[in-house]
Amino acid sequence: MPRTAMVKIDPKDYKKDDLIKVNTVIMHPMDTGLVKDKESGKYIAANHITDVEVYYGDERITTMKLSGSVSANPFISFYVKATKTAPLKIIWKDNKGDVTEKVIDINVG
Repeated sequence: MPRTAMVKIDPKDYKKDDLIKVNTVIMHPMDTGLVKDKESGKYIAANHITDVEVYYGDERITTMKLSGSVSANPFISFYVKATKTAPLKIIWKDNKGDVTEKVIDINVG
């Protein structure tokens, strides 16, 4: 089930070869599997993001490995050099097989 994800870039006005700061957040519980449900007393199954992939055009520009030790709704920030007009795609995958994608356009005019 895809989750809600947001991607924002800073600055919004940029030109070719500028560094763009990419801020992302995804709504995800990031359950470790070590916490008990208060009502049932049973452990809440592990459910956390394991991989994040970033593509700029057709090129994968970075990957990140995450674990259950990351807080809920993880915020990830990184920089991209705007070398071309192309889509920037971020893919989050979790340990239950859910995949969420978000695409924004990088336009260097």
